Amino acid sequence: MSRLLSRVIIRPESRRCLATLTSFEKKPEEKTRELIDRIIRVDQAGELAADRIYAGQMAVLGRTDVGPTIQHMWDEEKAHLAKFNELIPKYRARPSALLPVWNIAGFALGAGTALLGKEAAMACTVAVESVIGEHYNNQLRDLMEHADQTKDKDLIETIKKFRDDENEHHDTGLANNAEQAPFYRNLTGVIKFGCRLGIYLAERI
Repeated sequence: MSRLLSRVIIRPESRRCLATLTSFEKKPEEKTRELIDRIIRVDQAGELAADRIYAGQMAVLGRTDVGPTIQHMWDEEKAHLAKFNELIPKYRARPSALLPVWNIAGFALGAGTALLGKEAAMACTVAVESVIGEHYNNQLRDLMEHADQTKDKDLIETIKKFRDDENEHHDTGLANNAEQAPFYRNLTGVIKFGCRLGIYLAERI
């Protein structure tokens, strides 16, 4: 009996069958689908958080001289969020289960930094947008490598446009004395860490 089993096990046909049964390697199209699902999920969550950050800043600083500048950036974030809200059903992507958390955390961050002064609010913008710009660049590299450049052209062009907007917001923050905020390096360092943690969680949950 043992000799018979040995012969069966070592036969080439058996080896190919075993390899098929034990191989869980995903197909390229499945990997691309998961990549796009993750991108749209985290970007929708990020744009929601950005929308609420500027809402919090406007609640505190809306009637100050920096109010129009914040309003302009907020309007662009609203457009970003609206676009990703459209892409969620288009790509049948799963939204982040933590959207209520990003909603509250974003507003609290925006209002909290604004209460420290307009410089701190702008420091918040610089910190957030530097991380988001970097994040969008990473996504574009992944999409250029794995996505269908024709089929997913709208998504790629959308991320390029939003990346440029975020970089502009970053520069606006610097132009509005962000670096004069109290404890600028510590403040921006903490905010950047929080943003990166948020990205990590939103990609997965």
